[in-house]
Amino acid sequence: MLLRVGSRGSRLALTQAERAAEALRRPGVEIALVPITTTGDRDRTRPFGEIGSRGVFVKELEEALLEGRIDVAVHSAKDMTSVDTAGLEVGAYTRREDPRDALCGAGELQPGMRIGTASVRRRAQLLALEPGLVIEPLRGNIDTRLRKRRERGLDAVVLAACGLDRLGAAGEIGHRFDPRELLPEAGQGALALQVRAGEAEPVASADDAETRRSVELERGCVARIGGGCLAPVAAHHDGSILRALVADEDGGWIERAEGDDPEAVAALLVAAAARHA
Repeated sequence: MLLRVGSRGSRLALTQAERAAEALRRPGVEIALVPITTTGDRDRTRPFGEIGSRGVFVKELEEALLEGRIDVAVHSAKDMTSVDTAGLEVGAYTRREDPRDALCGAGELQPGMRIGTASVRRRAQLLALEPGLVIEPLRGNIDTRLRKRRERGLDAVVLAACGLDRLGAAGEIGHRFDPRELLPEAGQGALALQVRAGEAEPVASADDAETRRSVELERGCVARIGGGCLAPVAAHHDGSILRALVADEDGGWIERAEGDDPEAVAALLVAAAARHA
């Protein structure tokens, strides 16, 4: 059997695809990696809000799946929309790695620091933690953002710790934010192996049940809130408690909720956000 595994073409994405391929290899199964360029890869300068909704790094991979050009798409689970695309399903979530956000270039936040990030979720929470920060838009892959930090003289950038770990760049990390300090994106730290609906069998052995439960709770909560890349919304399940938030983009207010039921947590946050409208 030949499994064509689609992935974005960045160094991190291909590293992640190779990890997924290792989990899928077994006697009688041959793996072919197929790099695919996404909308988010082609436009590396404009803010996500100007490019489109959440999913700018997955759309072309999903199209390739639906058209039969690949058999599996490997995504960072945090890049996926909160609702499954018609005709597709997540056949497996590999075991989650560090879900935390990481501060690179400094060991702590201090007033007046210039910090680079393109994420409204990170922006809102960083400004809530330290209102004196100057947040500057910064896009690109991990290597590009680390380079731009130095070129632009930024004090720090905030990146997903798991990506730095996977690339062997953990030495760049000065501080890993506790999720209660900076709540991660839904799905952060996990890889999703997406397949056509009803065709999960070839990837099913790579599925980690605990990761699936946590990520599905997070995605479900975000879907009920109605958030995505354009809204400062976050959700994280640590194996026992689901924590979520919705915020003002400039950190003027943040509403948090936690519990076991994603519907109840989301309802609390929707009601809280409405009070600020």
